[in-house]
Amino acid sequence: MDERQKAATQHDLVMPKRDAHFFWTLFKSTFIISAFTVGGGFVIIPLLKAKYVDEYHWISDKDTLDMVAIAQSMPGVIAVNSAVILGYRMAGVLGTIVALVATVLPCLITLTIISYCYDFFIQNAYIKMILRGMQCGATALIVNVGIDLLLKQGKKKLLLPLAIIVATFIANLVFDVNIMALIIIDGIIGFLFMRDRKYD
Repeated sequence: MDERQKAATQHDLVMPKRDAHFFWTLFKSTFIISAFTVGGGFVIIPLLKAKYVDEYHWISDKDTLDMVAIAQSMPGVIAVNSAVILGYRMAGVLGTIVALVATVLPCLITLTIISYCYDFFIQNAYIKMILRGMQCGATALIVNVGIDLLLKQGKKKLLLPLAIIVATFIANLVFDVNIMALIIIDGIIGFLFMRDRKYD
């Protein structure tokens, strides 16, 4: 990406005023996203991208990729890690607190309700079918954002990032290499061979 493309990308970003409306929007959006994150922590990534990159333009695609890499490499739940990084990126410590509470609160509410009605939820065939359908939809979201980010990397026509993507995918899918080990290796490769600004 040349300097003009980078400038255009930065120009497209919206920098909202950090007022009560902003924090309410951050809380409300993150709360809704977290409430519909069904099927694993990775589901939150395409939802965050759709809301904060595509709709609000608060962060860029590169920010999303960085967020995923950092959240995956840190201890803890990826959905919570991603929300914390997003909140800090947007509004520092206060943004972190708002995003964290908004992410955890739906889980606490849902688990509290389920704990009181556990027998009903665990034995109800209709709820099982609903959850199966939601998990299929969540899988589609993950695949969609993966393809979208891959195509954007392909447009840059840089061989090394594409080679890393393909090699990481094959190593995990075919050879069942631990994803954490792959992320560490990819990070080392990036540190050693991707210092040029063209990889930004």
